[in-house]
Amino acid sequence: MTMTDCTTGLLDFIARSPTPFHATQSLVELLTEQGFSPLDEMDSWRLKAGGRYYVVRGGSSLIAFVVGNKAVETSGFRIIGAHTDSPCLKVKPVPEIDKKGYWQLGVEVYGGALLNPWFDRDLSIAGRVSYLSKSGELRSALVDFQKAIACVPSLAIHLDREANKNRSVNPQTDMNAILQISSEKQSFRTLLMAQIKDDEAQEVLDYNLSFYDVQTPSVIGLKGDFIASARLDNLLSCYLGAQALCEAGGAHTSVLICNDHEEVGSRSDIGAQGPLLDEVIDRLASDGEVRQRALRRSVMFSVDNAHGVHPNFPACHDDKHGPMLNQGPVIKFDANQSYATSSASAALVRWLAGTAQGEEVIPLQDYVTRADMRCGSTIGPLTAAAVGVATVDIGVPTFAMHSIRELAGVSDLSYMVRLLERFLAHESLPFPSNL
Repeated sequence: MTMTDCTTGLLDFIARSPTPFHATQSLVELLTEQGFSPLDEMDSWRLKAGGRYYVVRGGSSLIAFVVGNKAVETSGFRIIGAHTDSPCLKVKPVPEIDKKGYWQLGVEVYGGALLNPWFDRDLSIAGRVSYLSKSGELRSALVDFQKAIACVPSLAIHLDREANKNRSVNPQTDMNAILQISSEKQSFRTLLMAQIKDDEAQEVLDYNLSFYDVQTPSVIGLKGDFIASARLDNLLSCYLGAQALCEAGGAHTSVLICNDHEEVGSRSDIGAQGPLLDEVIDRLASDGEVRQRALRRSVMFSVDNAHGVHPNFPACHDDKHGPMLNQGPVIKFDANQSYATSSASAALVRWLAGTAQGEEVIPLQDYVTRADMRCGSTIGPLTAAAVGVATVDIGVPTFAMHSIRELAGVSDLSYMVRLLERFLAHESLPFPSNL
């Protein structure tokens, strides 16, 4: 895949994926085009060597895999992990607010969102709606208003003279979105009915809906160096992981896991603390001894964005660990195991990226948080502990993580996808458990 194709593909993928539900649907479409077949968890599976399969759970988490020709107990699993969710504003269950002649929707903050950038943006709403059909069936559908229908206006500087000095945001009172001038009492669920493309829809029972910025992803910079987009954390990794899996050969069993709910701690049946990956591995290696031998020969790349050193705020980084955009993937370290990287798993990544492979060197960078600051985390440590697989945390460096619009480097896309492809394709990996 060329750099241009990779960039164009990512921008299109993100534009079609305003919520984790839509991101999972986009992944399904991508995988289906590459010969992957769906599996139902309620069925007995008959997997074939070389077969390509995927499973969706909860509508917003996905696991896809290629069954290798080699026995898993001798070749292990090659696993790439990412997450489908991003910090955002969610629509409350009873959202209607009629105040001072304006019809608003109450919002709930999902994850560690950077709130100030949400003001004064052109917002739409998308997600999944559960509804009752005229025949009494319980159904669900994805919805997307696909146009700007709301805004959270800032308070004018004349009414808040200290706004540029010390402004705090109250998510309960400051973030409610305005949709229109209030003319009559309205029901949000009635509004949703018009978005369901099913003539049999009778009543909206519930929903999981998010606001999103309608500004499309784009390449920016004088020389087109950067990608500006919402949800780069972590749809960028989902897309690159899927591309790498599609290029995987049939020798080794390769797996892509994209969990929802990472941004809120992964504590759900479809999050990284849930059993999805563990249960699929059980199907691929049902015998207890085979499973244990396979996992000792397995490696997981937990791929989640890293903090690029910000030129306006360099003091927020350790002097020796400030990743640059377009200078290669970042290996992330944390002595307290908020990242799962060990010296052995990091060494494996350096070995794969280096000249020992007889291929072009892939540049790598290192990141560790300042000793007087607390870092974030990923699905890496959770999966490593739950499944028992050696893991490395890596990611593409970005600016403005958790903002409504983030920034990444174009060149880093090709660096990362080449590293992931090399990881899945290499004939014989040294296993971190033996290093």
